[in-house]
Amino acid sequence: MRITSVSYLGLLGFLGFLGFPTGNLAFFGFFGFFGFLSALGGRGSDERVDQNVNRASRNAFLVINLTLVFSLVYTAILLTLDALPFAFALLFVSSIVSFIVSYIYYDRRGD
Repeated sequence: MRITSVSYLGLLGFLGFLGFPTGNLAFFGFFGFFGFLSALGGRGSDERVDQNVNRASRNAFLVINLTLVFSLVYTAILLTLDALPFAFALLFVSSIVSFIVSYIYYDRRGD
């Protein structure tokens, strides 16, 4: 039984502890990554899981590229750098959410 590479995303959950000393509430959102440790870790891997991870990664890659293009165009049109922190957060969140939703869809579809 081998650990899938996606389960290493659970290690990002430790960044949530930075919210306590810094007082920045945005760090607490990283605690959600601990779910990757139990959801995909230790189950082993077979061809279907690998194929589903590859498909979900492809979808996340496409979503992050589209989000990047739209955020750069939006920033260029407004001629302000105030939108960049929101754009980076949107890139991060959209890629993770699209990966999770895609993986669940492909896993339940079962091909």
